[in-house]
This record gives sequence, structure tokens and C-alpha cells, in this order.
Amino acid sequence: MIQILVVDDDRSMREFLELVLKRERYSVTCAKDGADAILLLKENYFDLVITDLMMPAINGLEVLKKAKELYPDIQVIVITAFGAIETAVKAIKLGAHDYITKPFNNDDLRLRIHRAIETQKIEHENRRLKQELGMKDGKWDIIGVSSSMQEVFTLINRVKDTRTNVLISGESGTGKELVARAIHNQGVRRDEPFIPINCGAIPENLVESELFGHKRGSFTGAIENKKGLFLDADGGTIFLDEVGELSLQAQVKLLRVIQDKKIKPIGDPTEYPVDVRILSATNKDLRQLVKESRFREDLFYRLNVIQIEMRPLRDRRDDILPLARHFLENYSAEFSKNIQNFSKEAMDLLKNYSYPGNIRELENIVERAVAIESTPVILPESLPKELTLVAADKGGRSYTLEDIRLTFNGVIDNLLATIEKGLIEDAIRACSGDRTKACGMLGIPMRSLRYRIKKYNIID
Repeated sequence: MIQILVVDDDRSMREFLELVLKRERYSVTCAKDGADAILLLKENYFDLVITDLMMPAINGLEVLKKAKELYPDIQVIVITAFGAIETAVKAIKLGAHDYITKPFNNDDLRLRIHRAIETQKIEHENRRLKQELGMKDGKWDIIGVSSSMQEVFTLINRVKDTRTNVLISGESGTGKELVARAIHNQGVRRDEPFIPINCGAIPENLVESELFGHKRGSFTGAIENKKGLFLDADGGTIFLDEVGELSLQAQVKLLRVIQDKKIKPIGDPTEYPVDVRILSATNKDLRQLVKESRFREDLFYRLNVIQIEMRPLRDRRDDILPLARHFLENYSAEFSKNIQNFSKEAMDLLKNYSYPGNIRELENIVERAVAIESTPVILPESLPKELTLVAADKGGRSYTLEDIRLTFNGVIDNLLATIEKGLIEDAIRACSGDRTKACGMLGIPMRSLRYRIKKYNIID
């Protein structure tokens, strides 16, 4: 049954919405204000939230943010008074599915709710299909030509048909889940479920219920039986992402399941056998957490039978351009644009960036570039400013945009004339001879640039 949370500080509106929704056979829970709604969201899962925007203390936008933080897939419809459309639009930008203005038509409300629920179903189905397919044209959906990625591919081949637990370590955004999916999709369990779980996204008091299930009435909010994700994955694979976020209590129960190969839902006296392979991932140093008594040593050794390390993108630069071209192809098709490649200057900028956000950041950079580019080639102007580097002088030193601006804003007299000349030449080259853009990059007026071009006999 679809679970809906109604949030409104107007009692009559709450009761009205509850009546309308129950007639449609939805399960409805009401919250009298934003604070009450957030408490309910922390303790229960809802498919849809319908919230008033204008409420004292904690308003509808805060409820929306918290709902999306706890459950990224949740659908939210906001209710706003006529004339407050600007706030409703802000809500849409924050992730709300839709908004409706007071006074509203009951049929219109039902239609919007139906659309929100259908959207959620489609998103879940798309995710399920991607999980089941997991492969593209017979190849892994992992791109990597670097030596470290070749080692990863070798390990995937070696462990894919075993039931051995694997721990995948690496910084956020390095592709740990893709590796887990490749192990599952290439192995003997490929036709069985693959269930990913973000351990850090489940409220601590709901971890046991989410993983192992519960019986109706076993605790407040347990209004129906819940199967649990381990039973959902029976015969297949559980992927525990950010496993280091599990509480010590949850770690004890997970260890017992690994040892006994049985689960016991909350409030249920029966134990159920499960055949599940466990793949886990972490961006933390679990050995250090063990030393700090924040992660059980026995559980660590159970999970870390085989370890696969995903190196950060800055340490495998050979993978940057193949990944960038892959994302370019995907987003060009998605945005119906005919963008074929990156300019040489843009490729140089991509290759020299450090990517603190790893592959996820590179994907975002390419998506942004495709969205704003108006030519068949990605130009440097379409890349974020933090990527904009100006080449080094012949000695090999490199300068960021900020370095150059500082140089020309007060310390120019202390620099050697050769470095000053090199900076100007590099700026003009980076701007393809466009003096106006070079002035902007250097932070100097056109008259100063002309003076220095003449002074150093620079040919642009």
C-alpha cells in the first residue's frame, strides 16, 4: 500500500486531505507541523509527502530537504497559496515533484498524486532494469585503461564465480558500486537479485528493520510485515555501501547473519535461512576504525576476505579522457546535441585537473559543458573556472588563474621580465589570440597589455 505523509498546520486541511486520500485507498499519516513531520520521516518510510509550504518554525521547504536527505527517491508535492508561486518554484528546484495552489480541485490533486506515484514506479523500474542488465553491449559498464584498473578487472574475473565476500575500498566517486555490479553481473548469481544498500542513509533506529525485516506491531510504526532486504536478495548479492557507517549494534547482527546464514525479523520468533553473497564498500580506513573500537574486528575480517582498491582519478590520469568521452557521448545524446569531441585546450584542462570528487565530479563537469556548449566541440569556456590553468613557463612551473591575477595586482615589479613575458604569452595562447579575453584572465586593462606586448615584442 502506498504510504503518504500529509503535513499541514491547519487541522481542517489535514483532516480534509486525509479523508480524500483514504477514499483512494492510500495509507495516510498526518503531521501537525514541520517538526512533527521530520520526526515521522526519521522513523517511517513514506512513498509520498504532501506538505504545506507556509508553516511556523519549520516550513515546507525544510521538510522537503529533510525528506530528500533521508530518502532520495521519495516524491514530494508542496501546497502553496495563490501568489506564492516563486516559493513553489524554489521547492521544485530543491527536488519537489510538483506543487498545487490553494484552493485546489480534488480531481487535480488526485491526478498530481497519481503522477507522482507513477514517476516513482518508473524510477524504481528503471533502476531495477539497470541492475538486471548491468552490462552494455556485452561489456562491463566500467571504463579504465590505466594499469590500476586492469588489476581491478583481473580481480573481478577471479572472484566473480565464488561466494567469497569482497571489500571494495576507495574515495567517494571512484566507482566502487560499478565494481560490485560487475562482480554480480559477470558471476553465477547474475540472474538473481542485486540489492544495493547505502548504510549511511538508513536512520540508525531502522537499520535492523530494513536489513532483516519486522513483524507487524513489533514496534511503533510497524503497521505491516516487512520482508527485509536480506530476504529480498536471497540467492543473489547484497551490496553494503559505506559499511563503515553501521552502528556497533547493527554490526553484531550482521556478523551473526554472516556466520549463521539465517536472519530473524524483529518480533518474529522464526529464523529464515538466506543464501546471500555480501559485497561491501567503504571510503574509510576500516583498520583504523577497528583500532578505535568503532568497527568490530571479527566483522572486518569476515567482510575483507578479498579487497579491491579503487584508486582516485588523480592517480590514474590515463582514464580521464576515455571517461570524459564516454560521458560526452551519453550527455550529447540525452540533450539531443551533436557534440563530437573536446578541443585540444579543453582536453589539456581536463587532464591536468586533480578531481577531488573523482569520477562523479568529472561526469558533472562534462554534463555541464554539454549543457552550455553551442559548438560541435567542447571549448575551454564551457568548463568550470577551477579547471582553467595557464601553461607553465619553459622551466615547467604552472600558474592558476588566481596566481596570474595576484601577479599583476601588486607584485609585478618584483618579477623577472622573462616570467612576465611568459605569463602574457601563455594567456594570449590560452585565449587563442583574443586580447580582450587575455585581459580578463590577467586582470589588467587593454592599454597595459598593449604596452607589454610592444615592450617584449610578443607576436600573437
